[in-house]
Amino acid sequence: MKHLLKKIAMLAVAGGIAASAQASPEADREAFQNFYKNRFASVPMEEYPNGVYSIDPVGRENWEAIEEFPPYETFIDDGQEMWEKPFANGKTYKDCFADGPAIAGIYPLWDKKNGMVMTLPLALNKCREANGEKPLKYKKGAINAITSYIAFASRGQKTNVIIPKDDPRALEAYEKGKKFYYTRRGQLNFSCANCHLQNAGMKIRSEVLGPALGHTTHFPIYRSKWGGMGTLHRRVTGCNKQVRAKPFKAQGEQYRNLEYFLTYMSNGLELNGPGARK
Repeated sequence: MKHLLKKIAMLAVAGGIAASAQASPEADREAFQNFYKNRFASVPMEEYPNGVYSIDPVGRENWEAIEEFPPYETFIDDGQEMWEKPFANGKTYKDCFADGPAIAGIYPLWDKKNGMVMTLPLALNKCREANGEKPLKYKKGAINAITSYIAFASRGQKTNVIIPKDDPRALEAYEKGKKFYYTRRGQLNFSCANCHLQNAGMKIRSEVLGPALGHTTHFPIYRSKWGGMGTLHRRVTGCNKQVRAKPFKAQGEQYRNLEYFLTYMSNGLELNGPGARK
């Protein structure tokens, strides 16, 4: 375990900022996934899409009971209605996404034309705006319905984020996301990695800290704490607030790059969204 922790520590420079620019994304992902394989040796890799419930047997019992009557089912139905309902110009989401709703596995993706990370919520709003519709809010509301439907249609797909090698800007965005993940921030001076890498499986008060591996596979999520659905960027905003750091704008560059890095770390894991959490 000491050897593994040392290896992970080598991914950071002073102040908790992520690793050496010499490490390739493939090497980062291998080290990242191997850390969890060794730290939680009895947990099969295919369990990590279940988040904290992959390592918390007590919480898992409650979660499995909730999943018998999922609180997100109505959001899936509402999202399907949104997907099929024509815009004012007569077109639908399918005119933007010809492959249908089972598209979650490829997001976030690198948008070479615009030189930026394109997330699924951002792509959905680009579609709406191109068809004369108002964009949806990025943390609460209808964005969770349409992404719940897409997530449900995409269940069983493998996370497959690609960092194209023919555009150095894609690697730069990945590196920025990695730096964000390992950088300490806020009055509590915590990084994402402090909770979900170094201390995964430990408790803060009564909460078990979930592993970062698989974090992106099950969004959007219904949280009992919220009493409703929320996006990944809503959850990250909450994390920033908890360490008393000023959060960034949902779907801004910082969170999109973070999502790019973190989703890439989960490549190969199945999507099982939408999900339910405490």
